[in-house]
Amino acid sequence: MSFPQHRPRRLRSTPAMRRMVAEYRVHPSELILPAFIREGLDEPVPILSMPGVVQHTTDSLRRAASEAVERGVGGIMLFGIPAHRDATGSAGIDPDGVLNRAIADVRSEVGDALVVMSDVCLDEFTDHGHCGVLAADGSVDNDATLGLYAQMAVEQARAGAHVLGPSGMMDGQVAVIRQALDEAGHQDTAVLAYAAKYASAFYGPFREAVDSQLTGDRRTYQMDAANRREAILEVELDLEEGADMVMVKPAMSYLDILADVAEMSPVPVAAYQISGEYAMIEAAAANGWIDRRRAIEESVLGIKRAGAQMILTYWASELALWLDETDH
Repeated sequence: MSFPQHRPRRLRSTPAMRRMVAEYRVHPSELILPAFIREGLDEPVPILSMPGVVQHTTDSLRRAASEAVERGVGGIMLFGIPAHRDATGSAGIDPDGVLNRAIADVRSEVGDALVVMSDVCLDEFTDHGHCGVLAADGSVDNDATLGLYAQMAVEQARAGAHVLGPSGMMDGQVAVIRQALDEAGHQDTAVLAYAAKYASAFYGPFREAVDSQLTGDRRTYQMDAANRREAILEVELDLEEGADMVMVKPAMSYLDILADVAEMSPVPVAAYQISGEYAMIEAAAANGWIDRRRAIEESVLGIKRAGAQMILTYWASELALWLDETDH
């Protein structure tokens, strides 16, 4: 039977009806707030290409973490911007470096009420802006980089990170990090593998956020946007190496990849709504071209619907507040 016996509009008739039959809902505990801290700041510095996002001071980062807890956000992902950079990103390994101090500060502020996550990558710390050390010919040396990732991971675990996020897309990075953590006595520190991370034009505003020194691109190690099956291979390899969770990044242009990964993954799946996605919605809303709140809610719901159990979004705390209002 079809029309007039079947009228799907019956289940869309009122807001209460739509809420009752909704197939997917976003919960604040599924949201992760990416946050930047910059060494040497006296006050937070706005990121011009990401309205509403700042480079934090220690105090403002503590406040942001506390606010996230109050609003029920699940986690916070920390990125550090050092005062000085070098060819090997040594500030990322320094126990007293900006990121490791930030991890300890946030843990002392929120304890276990928020999952404290940290970025294991060299790009913020190198004077060339790449995610690994360079070989003599200027290429990124995969194997030489792995040892540095292992050191970074151990220092971040010592500082108090619950979860480490290796984002550099070096082959073998998860295995090396897992082994280093276990040998250092951090068996309970989890690894969120950036398993399928694509080279993307939508990372642009992030470059400003971390004051990137990058020249050229990262296409030799981040995935090619044309490839879909390869993402499954990357996820499988990271799972074999001991990943506790896996991520697809970016989210918006890769929802098919996210759905593929969610279908096959035996571990929780995250997706990162990246800086360019944030900036486009904010810019369009500022011009009056779209409804800001509805666009934010719809975009995040789309990521959830595609299969993400955890969503990194710069709107995490704001969206959590809206979700709480809706529930009440």
